Amino acid sequence: MSGARRWFPLAILLTLMFNGTAFAQAPSEGPSPADLKVMLDTLWVMMTAFLVFWMNAGFGCVESGLCRAKNATNILAKNFIVFAFSAIAYWIIGFGIMFAEGNSFLGMGGLLLSGADNSPATGDAYQGIFTSLNWTGVPLLAKFFFQLVFAGTAATIVSGCVAERIHYKSFIIFTLVLAGLSYPITGHWIWGGGWLAAMGMRDFAGSTVVHAVGGWSGLAGILILGPRIGKYRKDGSVQPIPGHSMALVFLGGLILWLGWFGFNPGSTMAADPRAITHVAMTTNLACCMAILSSTLMAWIMLGKPDFSMTVNGALAGLVAITAPCAFVSVTSSAIIGLIAGVIVVFAVLFFDKRKIDDPVGALSVHLANGIWGTLAVGLFATADAPGGGANGLFNGGGFASLQAQAIGTLAVGAFTFALALTAWTIIKLVLGLRVDPEDEERGLDLSEMGMEAYPHDPVRG
Repeated sequence: MSGARRWFPLAILLTLMFNGTAFAQAPSEGPSPADLKVMLDTLWVMMTAFLVFWMNAGFGCVESGLCRAKNATNILAKNFIVFAFSAIAYWIIGFGIMFAEGNSFLGMGGLLLSGADNSPATGDAYQGIFTSLNWTGVPLLAKFFFQLVFAGTAATIVSGCVAERIHYKSFIIFTLVLAGLSYPITGHWIWGGGWLAAMGMRDFAGSTVVHAVGGWSGLAGILILGPRIGKYRKDGSVQPIPGHSMALVFLGGLILWLGWFGFNPGSTMAADPRAITHVAMTTNLACCMAILSSTLMAWIMLGKPDFSMTVNGALAGLVAITAPCAFVSVTSSAIIGLIAGVIVVFAVLFFDKRKIDDPVGALSVHLANGIWGTLAVGLFATADAPGGGANGLFNGGGFASLQAQAIGTLAVGAFTFALALTAWTIIKLVLGLRVDPEDEERGLDLSEMGMEAYPHDPVRG
């Protein structure tokens, strides 16, 4: 029997099944326009959330590739388990702190997603405790899942900062603190209707809420941990510790670039064609311009087109445009990305000069450019963009918007850094933070995980 003939009986059977079901039912008028909008918005929000979730693979590839082979399994394990613990902490307490009704500092209620809620109702029709999210007409669980993947991203950023010398268990405990307390509290200030939102601070998709929070938390961890063995010579000069796989870095960079089309356009939380296409365009152009400027700047400063700088330049541009993507023009996004690529190169050199050992450049990407992107809203914002709002300084809006962005940047930075420093210190005293020198030299794959990523590789190290 030919291939077509083999499939023919199955096609007939399926046709009869579905037609039979249709004949047995009364004619349906189909969903109303309002119901159809909820369906489309929910589909959009969930699909973009899935893209953001997949960014965990990108972070794992970039971090693993930029670190040594003897730590690859440990790094991948951290990037894998971090989302699970973030999800648990955010479900139990984080989402409620971030979005439930409360005061200007934190939400009070919503533990385990409890409390009144009639989503997808919006505006005045909404009745529930998550009023700060009443602008998006999707079910509560869609709102939760989209915000959850952002919480996981903030925690993943920290992994790169403390790579190759931290105890696995200690990192997991800090993840609970970040996803359950630090990220939700500062997120409430800006996205949950808190005091910074009332002041006029804007952060469309998380240059500060996600990336700078992860960066400040990572910086505190680096300062407590200290540099890796052999990173700095006795005279203070830098001893490069190259990663083991630029192929993984390449793959991870592309995964993250793709994921950002969920991260930023998805933050519209509605299937709005104008907003989605505008945000996608500003996001992509900022990334491309940052790739150009970081490559050229590395070529000038280092004498070679360092590919790791190129990939981090791409991520820097994406981080920088995350806050202003819906508030600025396409031309402004190009300028923001161009500057981000320069910032990331100088930031890497700056942190190295001060013996702040950041194995993957996470501080230069997420902290430095999270700050830059947040301030860029106050400079380049235009009321004509889909996000609306006040004009920035360069569009005749004066200093009011820039002032709100600056105050928010400082407040979130100070609180996050202080809380992270306290948490890291307590973890160090109770559990220990840094692995023993012998274990660090041996590699965390064997000392922490008991297995190697490349057991048959004679040049592992």
